[in-house]
Amino acid sequence: MSKTVAVMDLGTNTFHLLIAEGNPDAYREIIHEHIAVKLGEGGINKGIIMPAAYERGINTMLQFHQLIQKQNVDEVKAIATSALRSASNGKNFMDEVATKTGICIEIIDGEQEADYIYKGVKLAGSLSAQTSLIMDIGGGSVEFILGNANNILWKQSFEIGAARLMDKFHQTDPIPVTSINALNIYLEEQLTTLLTIATKHPVHSLIGSSGAFETFAEVIELQKGNPFDLKEIKNYTFQKEDLLNATDKLIASSHQERKSMEGIISIRVDMIVVASLITRFVMQRLNIDKIFLSTNSLKEGVLAEIMG
Repeated sequence: MSKTVAVMDLGTNTFHLLIAEGNPDAYREIIHEHIAVKLGEGGINKGIIMPAAYERGINTMLQFHQLIQKQNVDEVKAIATSALRSASNGKNFMDEVATKTGICIEIIDGEQEADYIYKGVKLAGSLSAQTSLIMDIGGGSVEFILGNANNILWKQSFEIGAARLMDKFHQTDPIPVTSINALNIYLEEQLTTLLTIATKHPVHSLIGSSGAFETFAEVIELQKGNPFDLKEIKNYTFQKEDLLNATDKLIASSHQERKSMEGIISIRVDMIVVASLITRFVMQRLNIDKIFLSTNSLKEGVLAEIMG
């Protein structure tokens, strides 16, 4: 039976609200909001939500609550990931949201997060019989899922999200070569399990799940003068050369240059630099030539589970 569902993905940078009706294979989006809350700003590596970010988060949840109330929603699910997971005042935030809106936020661990991302990407029809590496670059964590259309072979969440990497390595703009080298050394240390598992299961392709990969695709297509509407696509195939050129340009650019580039939403103007660097690292270290974008991610995976 068809039902109307509200799913919230409360990330480190962005809070998403998706209200949809139907069933997993054929659902209609009623509302799709994403708000740049920057919950991790100033406190991500200290394990605390700073006062200004805390207030932005509460205000956004009040907004979401109003939107949900206007729809005849059968089920509401709010999922929180890395920032709330690791913040010492995360529970206070959740309690305040519950008191003011009645919305109970569920904190999920990195394993569950990877599961939902896989379900979302699978729902988009992005997977084949061959082994793909799904990569979801969040603000607080990055999820890697090795799998195919049938099952997950391996998954892990790493606390190396764009907000954390930016805080550690991107204090000077444009990012200096010394910082890029330090970041690559850090990734080599942090991602040892990924690099090891990839030797046992050779990776046929890399699938970037929404986020930064949407920005890469949009920048590439708009610079070619092509119309590009993310709402219209579920999957996109990168030409490797295009992606290397675009990430080269982003890594070498200043804040002002990125700000004036078409296709970069404001929340990603600075984060896109470290997102470019981690994408390049994975492509080069695992020698991947086939790269795709799936516009589905965690929230669509949650939606599939509820509607299923």
